[in-house]
Amino acid sequence: KSANPQWREQFDFHYFSDRKDMLDIEVWRNDNKKHEELLGTCQVDVTALPMKQTNRLELPLEKHPGSLLMLIAVAPCTGVSISDLCVCPLGDPSERQQISQRYCIKNSFWDMKDIGFLQVKVLKAVDLLAADFSGKSDPFCVLELGNDSLQTHTVYKNLNPEWNKVFTFPIKDIHDVLEVTVFDEDGDKPPDFLGKVAIPLLSV
Repeated sequence: KSANPQWREQFDFHYFSDRKDMLDIEVWRNDNKKHEELLGTCQVDVTALPMKQTNRLELPLEKHPGSLLMLIAVAPCTGVSISDLCVCPLGDPSERQQISQRYCIKNSFWDMKDIGFLQVKVLKAVDLLAADFSGKSDPFCVLELGNDSLQTHTVYKNLNPEWNKVFTFPIKDIHDVLEVTVFDEDGDKPPDFLGKVAIPLLSV
């Protein structure tokens, strides 16, 4: 019940500088009766923002009254990566030793926000639900840890896809839960949900 809401949430997105990425933002209203209404949209051209500084943006909502105030910083990623199985970070003995030293007991209080390192190997899925009329699906996998999100490529027309990718995340909160969701790519439409698993970091 506010026309001037304050969220004060921070999200991390990962993009590659050789792509021209637009950040799409939608503002929705929810009246708690399973009814949602779009209050406006706006876009930010990420490639046009200055690097290594916090940019304060006041973005007017398109075709709707109101504006959105955001702080956006574009900076090189640290600790986050996507790689093939043959070149995963912990597979290199010297890199593994550096990581072990970084998180050893004597360095525990060096950076209170950098408390760990998670590596996830996404190998394959088996016997997925068929989402298309052809009896197949076009599955891809999304990994979310806190407000970090990474995803695999799509394997088209396959119910037993193999991704064989390695994802690394910096851990900022030991109570976070790794959520792995499989979706069916559906062209310009929102992807269809095929399944999900949640893994608390404290269980690893």
